[in-house]
Amino acid sequence: MTHPFLNGAPPPPGISTTDLPDHNLFARGKVRDIYDLGDRLLLIATDRLSAFDVVMNEPIPGKGIVLNSISEFWFNQTRDVVPNHFLTSDLPSVADLDLSDAQLEMLNGRSMVVRKAKRVDIECVVRGYLAGSGWAEYRKSGTCVGHQLPAGLLESSKLPEPIFTPSTKAETGHDQNISIAEMANMVGEQLTRRLEDVSLRLYSAAAKHCEQRGIILADTKFEFGLLGDDIILIDEALTPDSSRFWPADQFAPGGAQPSFDKQYVRDYLDSLGWDHEPPPPPLPAEVIARTTEKYRESYQRVTGDGR
Repeated sequence: MTHPFLNGAPPPPGISTTDLPDHNLFARGKVRDIYDLGDRLLLIATDRLSAFDVVMNEPIPGKGIVLNSISEFWFNQTRDVVPNHFLTSDLPSVADLDLSDAQLEMLNGRSMVVRKAKRVDIECVVRGYLAGSGWAEYRKSGTCVGHQLPAGLLESSKLPEPIFTPSTKAETGHDQNISIAEMANMVGEQLTRRLEDVSLRLYSAAAKHCEQRGIILADTKFEFGLLGDDIILIDEALTPDSSRFWPADQFAPGGAQPSFDKQYVRDYLDSLGWDHEPPPPPLPAEVIARTTEKYRESYQRVTGDGR
């Protein structure tokens, strides 16, 4: 069932952390709180916002509901490309999940139960357009994370074909771009090639869907786990936190693009001259409110639901 916030209702109060004393906290990431359910995990998308790999002090109300709901949408959409870890977002139906009514209300719309898998500690990034750190590198060297690109590209230019540009996965601090060869040294040649192939196929399928919705999927990052020898998609999928979504009808190479993702916050922070190191600057109320609307719009535009 779609959460009322996604249909235009005011967001519930922002949630920065969760406390479920009857369940073991497995991990607390930049955005998600994860609880151990034995052979499964309870993933909770909080309203924490990470920009430039630094967690802001203020939550973005409704953000976690968008992340959870849009991930569930994509997990269902991409099952024919690669299996994933999603089991259910209907927490009351999980028999051995002992939660009070107040806890269920807090977690409504922002939680899912997933399979456990052995995480591959690599961010699998696919870029279809030249933006962000890829554009910064291209201006200096004509390359993007080990890929030689044609001369004369502009900021936000569409690439001749999507490219796989992995990065390290940092629990704290900044992720670092690495070459495919460096990834192979870390996780093995065979697994690297398999992850490159499935990442590019996922991007292609998602970009095609987004195109039909009037959206450009400029780039995105995936995380994968292993169940035995099988690769499954884990964590989140094609959310405004892990992707750049641009309105196709406003696309104009040669500069930054308007977006349905957290680029709005990045741009605000850069306007302050912040050096991208903790502590972060405070976010004004109007920036928080506008960001909430950006996240809700991203869900509505991508899924076609709630409009």
